[in-house]
Amino acid sequence: MELIKKAGLILTVLLVTALQSKTFSQDNVTTAFKESYALEQKGDYIKAVERLHKVYNNDSYELNLRLGWLYYLADKPNESENYYGKAISLKPYSIESRLGMAYPLVAQAKWEELITLYTKILEIDPQNSLANYRMGLIYYNKGNYESADKYLDKVINLYPFDYDTMILLAWNKFALQKFKEAKILFNKVLLHTPDDASALEGLKIIK
Repeated sequence: MELIKKAGLILTVLLVTALQSKTFSQDNVTTAFKESYALEQKGDYIKAVERLHKVYNNDSYELNLRLGWLYYLADKPNESENYYGKAISLKPYSIESRLGMAYPLVAQAKWEELITLYTKILEIDPQNSLANYRMGLIYYNKGNYESADKYLDKVINLYPFDYDTMILLAWNKFALQKFKEAKILFNKVLLHTPDDASALEGLKIIK
């Protein structure tokens, strides 16, 4: 009986110690995040990175995601891409980490990788308005208006009165020589933003 009591006491001590250690570790991480936000506000991105590295855990989705953002702000796109990649590996269905990854990819002009990234997002969430819009924008800038149209039409159905989508889709319809649809969209833009220069220019050209 005495042996059982001693074993129970040892187990209790070990459990309490483990819980205290975990709490202390979590407190450290929470403090590191808080301080990193304050440093980010000051523009001290590298110091914010260094603060998080003091509590870094390779298996932490949150730390990798945050480091990806801070390295991007620090104009270190390679490092940013690396940490966003780790976050994606830890949470394969995460959309926020992939949207974050877009920043360093754009900074490095990795357009094909960016298309692959948004395609994956749309496999997970076909209705994702931001990914659809950006795919439309990419294809518009490439001069692939047919492909752009498919993505932008989806966004305009989700957000019929969104300025950015209306004006981009209007010019895309214009490029496709769908002038009636373009005119309707340019006029809707003017309801959102009266005297909008881009919409007025489009209507002037159509006339």
